[in-house]
Amino acid sequence: MRRRGFLLAAAGIGLTSACGSFTGTARGGRIAVDLAFAPTQGLSPYGDDGLLLSRLAVVDGLTRMDTDGVIHPALAAKWTRTGSRTWEFTLRRARFQDGRDVTAPAVVGALRAAGRAEVRPRVLSDVELTASAVGERTVRISTGAADPLLPARLANPSLAVFSPAAYGKDGAVDPVGHATGPFALTRLNGAVSATLDRFDGHWAGKAAARGVDVTFVADNNARANALRSGQIELAEFVPAAQALVLGDRARKVATVRTTTLYLNTRTGPLADAGLRAAVREAMDTSALARSVYEGYAERATGLLGPGFAWADGKQLPVTGRAKAATPRGQRLTLATYTNRAELPEVAAALQQQLERAGFRVRLVVKDYARLEAGALDGDYDAFLMSRSTALDTGDPVSYLASDFTSGGSFNISQLRDPAVDAAVRAAAGLAGTERQRAVLAAEAAILRTDAAVPVVHEEHLQGVGAGVRGVVLDPYERQFVGLETRSA
Repeated sequence: MRRRGFLLAAAGIGLTSACGSFTGTARGGRIAVDLAFAPTQGLSPYGDDGLLLSRLAVVDGLTRMDTDGVIHPALAAKWTRTGSRTWEFTLRRARFQDGRDVTAPAVVGALRAAGRAEVRPRVLSDVELTASAVGERTVRISTGAADPLLPARLANPSLAVFSPAAYGKDGAVDPVGHATGPFALTRLNGAVSATLDRFDGHWAGKAAARGVDVTFVADNNARANALRSGQIELAEFVPAAQALVLGDRARKVATVRTTTLYLNTRTGPLADAGLRAAVREAMDTSALARSVYEGYAERATGLLGPGFAWADGKQLPVTGRAKAATPRGQRLTLATYTNRAELPEVAAALQQQLERAGFRVRLVVKDYARLEAGALDGDYDAFLMSRSTALDTGDPVSYLASDFTSGGSFNISQLRDPAVDAAVRAAAGLAGTERQRAVLAAEAAILRTDAAVPVVHEEHLQGVGAGVRGVVLDPYERQFVGLETRSA
């Protein structure tokens, strides 16, 4: 039996049978969840940890994005565009989890803190925001340039609103008991576990579950096995290999996620564009989609997959690529992480393909938290990762900017290409169908450099226990536990 005792004891809940069957009723209405990724920044909202807070329904922003990518009111009941660069957001009556009222000055303070953060949120990488309070219930936000995506931008978890008491003098944010979501974080046990209790004062009403007990489990099979045995109600990202065994407890979710091999364009052998082209030509991605993903993915046709209906099948031809050089035993270090079930197997298959082409490949496989800093510093020649292409605004421009432009905050490929920078900038300044066409042009400009080789467009599997209702199956991966999530 896996470790659960400390969570159950903390909630005052006993075991109901010797076989280890834990139901929502036995837990007193609480839900046990295994998440694949542990916090890497102490649950600071400004990096990827903000997504953990969002998936667990701890935080709200001024707006929220639904599973279709549509923007809705959240802490802001309504908004109006008052000029080309100015918007006004009218707040609803809401409270922070520490009892304070949500006011315009508090929201302004939260947005300013995000803008001053030592690690600037990716969602702000291509825009400058200026926020001011107009009385107690209206927030005025201006942007340096016209930003038609501002309501979508404000739905990003990195711009969640916390109580003034959450912000320390050193710029750190303490999310424990200071957010506005339906569940309040009451305890974080490092990278091991977290405890959440229902916040009865949430503006949208009480959550169906009384609380959430979270364990961070990088081992994919361990998450699936805990779900099968009834030790937990929800398991994030269960392996495709266990889909048959899990049956209807494995819920398929279409995604805007692409598994991509990022190639180091600045240092090492792959700084040579000809060798990057050789890597691309050596890869058989169709075989990977069929075998490793067992039909829960399709061969990638570009960076953007079928989750973007307007881009599906409309990619532009990629011209001007370097001619593939002949590998002559160059040593490559290919890294990936264990938190997503299929990646180590994909990496091993790519290692074989590249070695057949003439490279010598060393494989590094670790938990993501142990790899991220090195990947961002360019320590690896190739980095295989599963990446959401609409994580920041529900629009791919911020993904393209963060991952592939010279000043990008997540530029694992270390790409510095003026043509790519210009193409992404052009897309950022447009709206509607013109923006979509410009995004496709920017995608082609990036693929021309071979800084990234798309592998597969993914579907993922979320593990949902028998009798669990109201789980949120979100292609954008911002939601998982919700107001209506409950277990019989």
